[in-house]
Amino acid sequence: MDFSFTAEQEALRELARRILEDHVTHARLKAVETEGDGFDRAAWQALSEARLLGVAVPEDFGGSGLGLLELCLLLEQVGRTVAPVPVFPTLVLGALAVAEFGTAEQRRRWLPGVATGEVILSAALAEPESDAPATVAARDGAGWRLDGVQSHVPAAHLAARILVPAGGGGVFLVDPRGRGVTLERQLATNREPLARLVLDGAAGERLPEADVGWMVARALVGLCAMQLGVTDRALRMTAEYTVRREQFDRPIASFQAVHQRAADAYIDVEAIRLTTWQAAWRLAAGLPASAAVAVAKFWASEAAHRVVYAAQHLHGGIGVDVDYPLHRHYLWAKQIELTLGSGTRQLVGLGAELAARPPDGE
Repeated sequence: MDFSFTAEQEALRELARRILEDHVTHARLKAVETEGDGFDRAAWQALSEARLLGVAVPEDFGGSGLGLLELCLLLEQVGRTVAPVPVFPTLVLGALAVAEFGTAEQRRRWLPGVATGEVILSAALAEPESDAPATVAARDGAGWRLDGVQSHVPAAHLAARILVPAGGGGVFLVDPRGRGVTLERQLATNREPLARLVLDGAAGERLPEADVGWMVARALVGLCAMQLGVTDRALRMTAEYTVRREQFDRPIASFQAVHQRAADAYIDVEAIRLTTWQAAWRLAAGLPASAAVAVAKFWASEAAHRVVYAAQHLHGGIGVDVDYPLHRHYLWAKQIELTLGSGTRQLVGLGAELAARPPDGE
């Protein structure tokens, strides 16, 4: 079997890599971190001008009409550079669902702006807080009203609309600045601004026949793709550092203990890579993918923790220095790990799914 990407896919990845490396520098990241909204507008504009924000938007609405695999290639580069741009919430959480389930009017209204970078979208897919009321939808004349609380909504302060799943109605487009909507600022482990979304009779525009499970599967694979970029770059930074850093008149990369630690991290990164692309390919091909997504989710959570921990360990004290770029990759990896959930939890779910399958041949 041929597991390589096409020439067009490789060109897309290289273009995204070049743009983000040029714009998302260490100095620029430090500046964005002081601005409060966690948004590098220059990098976002550069992605827009390169037509990368329309990678998975249908051609009828100004996009390239490509698919999930190509979108994950872009997300990999976002993770690699820890770029503070809302590619994941806009393209994965928002645009994919609008393109798949939206009405003709909803697609015309939102997708062209996504492709040009003028519209930012998001979705409230994190599990609800245990002490918060579940979000419910009820008819309100010809429309719908929503009540409830959703936490950890990415890019909510930037979004034109947030997709909100609600019991009793499906998935709704909600204006985060509309009546009955309150955004309470939260801060993620990687310093990314999130929001607690409080809905009190907020108006919602229903996304017909939207499938929350479909949305969640793609969100999980998108997170895995970003985690691949984060861990791959952290390991490469470590390789570069250990070649330069000398002890006892020798590069520490020549020490056997360093070899072993780096080799284990390399195996973990490759496991994240293979399982992520397997899950993305199955989803893109319309094949059953629940087990593949669970396996990718496990590796992106469990193995990523080991990789960035090893990277910091092999760097020594400089690995935790906030003036050295590695610390951002550690924080991003931890944030994605926390969002995906613990590795043990993934194995329990995967085991239950496998146990429920009939024996071969039945």
